[in-house]
Amino acid sequence: MTNDKELQPLLAAWRAAVRQANAEGAEDLDDRARALSAEYGGLRGAGLDAEEAFLISLRRIGERHAATRDFTRRYASRLLHAEGGTSAGPVWSGAETGIALGLAVFAALAAKVLQLFGPPLTEEAIGFYARNESVVALAAVAAYFGWKRRLAMSPSVRIGLAFVAAAVLSNAYPFAPAGATETLAALHLPVALWLAVGIAHAGGRWRVPAHRMRFVQFSGELFIHGVLIALGGLVLSGITLTLFGRIGVDTDRLWGAWVLPCGVAAAAIIAAWLTETGSRAAGLAPLLARIFTPLCTAALAALLVTMAWTGTGMRIEREVLLVLDVLLAVVVGLVLYAVSARPPETPGRPFDALQFLLVTLALIVDLLALGAMGARIAEFGFTPNRTAALGLNLILLANLAGSGWFYLQFLRGRGEFAALERWQTRFLPVLAAWAAVVAAVFPPLFGYR
Repeated sequence: MTNDKELQPLLAAWRAAVRQANAEGAEDLDDRARALSAEYGGLRGAGLDAEEAFLISLRRIGERHAATRDFTRRYASRLLHAEGGTSAGPVWSGAETGIALGLAVFAALAAKVLQLFGPPLTEEAIGFYARNESVVALAAVAAYFGWKRRLAMSPSVRIGLAFVAAAVLSNAYPFAPAGATETLAALHLPVALWLAVGIAHAGGRWRVPAHRMRFVQFSGELFIHGVLIALGGLVLSGITLTLFGRIGVDTDRLWGAWVLPCGVAAAAIIAAWLTETGSRAAGLAPLLARIFTPLCTAALAALLVTMAWTGTGMRIEREVLLVLDVLLAVVVGLVLYAVSARPPETPGRPFDALQFLLVTLALIVDLLALGAMGARIAEFGFTPNRTAALGLNLILLANLAGSGWFYLQFLRGRGEFAALERWQTRFLPVLAAWAAVVAAVFPPLFGYR
């Protein structure tokens, strides 16, 4: 058995939990402790940290033992928030707080520097500031995780080059002001760069499924924090700007020149820091998934029933494309986050059947939309918006089809839930790759219009 000092307290906690359950004999326990130690040593040698190596080792040797499976679930749940804090509340170290606040100040100042050297603040310049501020804000988030995870030099350089390339490429293109390709680039660039943030969040070990799933959970919790910060910021801004306006200050200029750009850039790193340090939003995101899954299922069912009753097909126009893509993305997000918050060892439950129904209804809606979209493209030709929507809907169709298949296999007892987890997390780079194509290839392909 290895003498790794980090392993001994972990083994002791596992032994105590198993003995307390009175489920496994001492002799069998010793044999499996040796096997656990051997697995752990191999994973540590492959570069995993102590707690992650121990978790994977537990899963490999403990499938047949109820006490070990229970300990593994509790240990995994603790690990999801151990790096920043626990469910009891946030744990803020002085160094980490200083780094996070420093990066927030840097992002806010960088956003202001963009205004000093960028085009005037007009409606036509929105695309420029949206592209560049997303690069600045996400670079700060990636830097935070690079520092926290002690990211090695090689992945750090690759992530840095990705942000540099995004900044150079998006500013080198001669976009038509407020054109379709500029809008698409501004929307898709942060999606593509979010994968780079994920690699930093995973400490450079993106290929490990547990790291990808942890990033999914982090993303869901970050969204909640971002919304809460945005709402609080709007309320605070409304109050303070009203008071400034009463003393003769041009609040419109103050809002556009300082509050909005600096606040958005700084809020991204603050939200990431609060999420990472283990706030209570970790329990809110799965709850929201459970609330909105039946609501979204009912909405899709009502849409399909209405279309069948009236005999009216879906008219694909620009606004409809946007709403439809948002709806399908919400469905994929609900499935993804419900999967991430569910212990893989748990048997099938009614909520899993509801998720399967949601995926099935979304598949039908996506197929109908693709048919209407294809007819419109055949009649009017390809445009940047239609092409981007077509590609995204095909990707979502593949994702939903795979999710439906793995859900069906699991519900019929012919497959493991872990297969659905792997399918979902392996699809994340596909979405990021398509976003990169839209941001980098579409502008020259469609003449920057």
